[in-house]
Amino acid sequence: MEGHGGGAGLGRVVLLGFCVAGIWSAYITQGVLQETLSTKQFGPDGKRFEHLAFLNLAQNVVCFTWSLLMIKIWSRGSNGGAPWWSYWSASITNTIGPAMGIEALKYISYPAQVLAKSSKMIPVMLMGTLVYGIKYTIPEYICTLLVASGVSAFALLKTSSKTISKLAHPNAPLGYGLCCLNLAFDGFTNATQDSITARYPKTSAWDIMLGMNLWGTIYNVAFMFGWSRGGGYEAVSFCLDHPEAAWDILMYCLCGAVGQNFIFLTISRFGSLANTTITTTRKFVSIVVSSLLSGNPLSAKQWASVLMVFSGLSYQIYLKWRKLQRFQKKTKAT
Repeated sequence: MEGHGGGAGLGRVVLLGFCVAGIWSAYITQGVLQETLSTKQFGPDGKRFEHLAFLNLAQNVVCFTWSLLMIKIWSRGSNGGAPWWSYWSASITNTIGPAMGIEALKYISYPAQVLAKSSKMIPVMLMGTLVYGIKYTIPEYICTLLVASGVSAFALLKTSSKTISKLAHPNAPLGYGLCCLNLAFDGFTNATQDSITARYPKTSAWDIMLGMNLWGTIYNVAFMFGWSRGGGYEAVSFCLDHPEAAWDILMYCLCGAVGQNFIFLTISRFGSLANTTITTTRKFVSIVVSSLLSGNPLSAKQWASVLMVFSGLSYQIYLKWRKLQRFQKKTKAT
């Protein structure tokens, strides 16, 4: 019996390592590709890929196809799950938010964007305190203070001229503003998704992925080929003229689809806390990789700001883990 238990324990460790490797490799590679597409000058004419919002459309199409395939392969029909039309409102903000986050890369560096998007707890706590009157603990306020201070310090510090020269249209206030709007829209998206799964408990991760990306495709097609006055056609034309960019976009989308699969697997086997820990450390590694591979040198003060942000996020993860431990002890006692 002990041998069997030890084998099962080893199996869980191996599976967790597999999930970590999958999430890290998929999203770190996707981050490198995202930064490449936003800063690189393609072809002999040295043109930039200006229509970054097109990445969201491509991502929606690939993830919709992927989720449809997985549902068919694993026979996970939406019996009892949320109907496809219920995702229309969540998909609006899920279309606008990420588009703003990607567009921010025209104005600020990739490390700055990652840091800004890591500060999701700040608007959540502000809304909770001001709108709903929620009272948080002192340690939770310390976490938020560390993150807010780190992001603010990074934003105020001077960016290297080498990094600025790579940006299409350097404009720090606009870039950070877009990231803040991205976080605000993400908050609404998450809340709406939670309400959908609460109403339809049998909804699977594949159902959510399918519904969100179906509507995302519809909205992004309408935007890219209608509202943006031909932006979609220009993006397709650019890809035809620069196959290297088209290949980068395809790889970017596949990384996103694979990454989502590993996130679903992690949450289902190890819980959301483990997933948060893995994705948070992945963001830190992404900044390191960007600094080393993409030639975005950070000063000592900027690295101090980065460490401040991830210290706050790590402390938040620890507080959640401690809360979970206490809850599990109470459950066992009863």
